[in-house]
Amino acid sequence: MMCGIARSGRMLALAAAVLASVFGSGTAVAADAAGLWRGLAAGETVALMRHASAPGLGDPANFALDDCDTQRNLSAAGRAEARAIGARLRDHGIDHAVVRSSRWCRCLDTARLLDVGEVVPTPALDSFFEDREAGPGQTRTVRRLLADDASGRPRVLVTHQVNITALTDVFPASGEIVVVRPGPEGLAVVGRIAPP
Repeated sequence: MMCGIARSGRMLALAAAVLASVFGSGTAVAADAAGLWRGLAAGETVALMRHASAPGLGDPANFALDDCDTQRNLSAAGRAEARAIGARLRDHGIDHAVVRSSRWCRCLDTARLLDVGEVVPTPALDSFFEDREAGPGQTRTVRRLLADDASGRPRVLVTHQVNITALTDVFPASGEIVVVRPGPEGLAVVGRIAPP
């Protein structure tokens, strides 16, 4: 009987490990969510957020950076999602953050709807989905930007999946926050916060 219980325990541990590897660190985040929020509020870690829900993939062929009508934009659900994420940030003391955003309208709108700080459009956070050769340079610039920031304030960066994946190897959902700690070796992922 004891052998069966031990085997069941090992199987449960194996299943948990497989789920964690498939779904990322979501389980660990739930176990220390309070610590994750404390680090963000203290400015010790950084929130890398993928823009809220915007139906489609990439941008239309007639894309123009200065014309939101030519871009893939937030849906009504995406706008509500951004507001809800902002409320969660404020509930955890993140209300006077350094907020940087890609210049794409869906990112700027997400960042503004969070309502946690003045939004600074930042070209290094722009999508390189259509120009993969720009990726390494932009990624280095973002790493340097984070390493050089000594403000001590909470930091929220709103960008695109391709940018976050290049920085962290994480493929975030729309509206998901990947929490990172900048250090001499680059960015360390410390957790993830799922969208509402």
